[in-house]
Amino acid sequence: MIPVEVVYGLPHTQRLLALEVPTGTTALEAVQLSGIMLEFPEIELVTVSLGIFSRLLDGRALPAAADYLVQPHDRIEIYRPLLIDQKQARLRRAAKKRRAYTGNRGT
Repeated sequence: MIPVEVVYGLPHTQRLLALEVPTGTTALEAVQLSGIMLEFPEIELVTVSLGIFSRLLDGRALPAAADYLVQPHDRIEIYRPLLIDQKQARLRRAAKKRRAYTGNRGT
């Protein structure tokens, strides 16, 4: 058996579950075995993004979650979808700063 952790966080609460899984378990299987979806039913394993210690299991740098075999003491992180595109968020912040700057010029 291999000790691992499954973590999920929301703005108001975070959950860390420590469990032991059989050797040869994938990251996706470990999340299923953790039962965390019972506590957070909004987690959809079909579309959710997973990572190990802040490194995305995307099938590029690391294998996909369904292919990554967990290692002892891995922390499997469940990532929430972004509410707003990062590019859009930067544009909004820049526009807000522009408005603040032009509004304080005294003209």
